Amino acid sequence: MTTPVLTIVERHHIDSGPWFSRLSQTLRNAILARAHVRRLSDGAMLTSRGAPADEWCGVAKGAIRVGSVSLSGKQVTLTYVEPGAWVGDISLFDGLPHTHDAHSHGDTTLLVVRKNDFKDLLAQHVELYEALLRLQCRRLRLMFDVVEDLNTRPLAARLAKQILLLARSYGINQGEEIRIGLQLAQEDLAQLLGASRQRVNQELKSFERDGAVRVEPTRLVVLSREKLLAFAER
Repeated sequence: MTTPVLTIVERHHIDSGPWFSRLSQTLRNAILARAHVRRLSDGAMLTSRGAPADEWCGVAKGAIRVGSVSLSGKQVTLTYVEPGAWVGDISLFDGLPHTHDAHSHGDTTLLVVRKNDFKDLLAQHVELYEALLRLQCRRLRLMFDVVEDLNTRPLAARLAKQILLLARSYGINQGEEIRIGLQLAQEDLAQLLGASRQRVNQELKSFERDGAVRVEPTRLVVLSREKLLAFAER
């Protein structure tokens, strides 16, 4: 059995992913045997809205930026898919086209399973059906959380929560500080939160004054998780 050629760090991201790591060793080996490695530079298009689905992907490095284009022609970012996460299975299940555009964000490495191989895996491993059902349930719960936050929480709380999530997915520990490795402009953060860049900038300045974060060009550094948690719980 051949396995994809990943770096040690990339393989660790796949193996330690919260969904993949809970699969049986037999199923993990079967998925890896069907997958091939694809390396992309920043901004490469993975798929476009309305295009037919033909791949299931696991992120081994970098991120996938999922978004759309507004009626005015503006690019809007909805989410970033972090290392260890898998995407593309929904459209392979229902046979409908992709609902959004997807691009690589930073240098990105993917494990790619083609549609026919994905179908074969489902046919041969009942466990995969059950595991993907649990994954869909988790996504649905997260979506409900986001909708609830948008309707009940002030921007400062939602921003603090988003920074904590980014730190968990992309955080690089540097002593007592956590540098978020994902390169994000304030406009990107604003889009994730459904707010204006100006309002996000105001809240970030408030976090800085309180000693919770440090804002660098296209980077955020968490100085105090406790203070961010306090903002998130207000």
